[in-house]
Amino acid sequence: MLQLVHGLGDTGAALCRSGVDKIAFIGSTATAKKVMATCAEPLTPVLAEGGGKDAMIVAADADLDAAADAALWGGLGNAGQTCTGIERVYVASAVADQFLQRLVTGAQKLKVGVDNHATIGPIIMPGQLDTIRRHIADGLADGGRAALGGAQAVLPPYVQPTILVDVPEDSTAVREETFGPVLVVNRVRDAEEGLARANALPYALGGSVFAKRNGLELARGMRSGMTAVNSVLSFAAMPSLPYGGVGDSGFGRMGGDDGLREFARSKSITARRAPSLLPAWTFERNPDTTARRVMAVVRLLYGRSWLPQSPSATVRVRR
Repeated sequence: MLQLVHGLGDTGAALCRSGVDKIAFIGSTATAKKVMATCAEPLTPVLAEGGGKDAMIVAADADLDAAADAALWGGLGNAGQTCTGIERVYVASAVADQFLQRLVTGAQKLKVGVDNHATIGPIIMPGQLDTIRRHIADGLADGGRAALGGAQAVLPPYVQPTILVDVPEDSTAVREETFGPVLVVNRVRDAEEGLARANALPYALGGSVFAKRNGLELARGMRSGMTAVNSVLSFAAMPSLPYGGVGDSGFGRMGGDDGLREFARSKSITARRAPSLLPAWTFERNPDTTARRVMAVVRLLYGRSWLPQSPSATVRVRR
């Protein structure tokens, strides 16, 4: 049976205390901590997907047309309101100008609105507009520049596509989840430096890597729950894969075999097939005899032949 219950924080708190078998939460990191604290009262287990600040790495040998198109879709699609949406792009300096030109040209073609020709819709949470406005302002005040959009991009309930360039890594525009159609594009020496910057934040939900030669190696090095190579968000379209984050992006998995196990409980059952040859689990045992026999069996099964058999034995080690 599926039952839908609508409400705000008090409804969520009641659900956490309702005696359900498990809570699966998707939302901000701050709210995830509140859910966990409330679920701790009845010891209800929790699966938590917190916020994200997903990064895309663009190597010098990347297909720039494909990378720019993916960055637009991953960062601006759904008006940036995607859990695993791209918010940071680290592009190798050798191709940064060409990539940025393609990115801006593509973003300029997007139309904000709700008619049939619109490609970017409104921000669904009014309060999020303040966060988006603050992040854009902070990114510019900290020394970044707007290659598109900027301070006047927030026009409630819409936000015009905004691309900020060369924003310092300690800016809130880089370090906090924006959840809006804003991309921060920073130049790096190479893909390896981009990987180091991508891994520097406590968020670690998803990510993307564009490279022709070592994309898989970079993806393995990215600290994230999911990473797409030469694509974006593709892992979300594959229900056979586990989905979830690391660090401030949460823990636990949905999807795939790991997701099925997440919502199950392990249980161990033993059944005696025959009388025990070593009756150790009874007061009727002979402590001396049983202990010697148990140690002999353990030594036989798990011991190493080179171990000393007595305190006076010696072991020779070849160097």
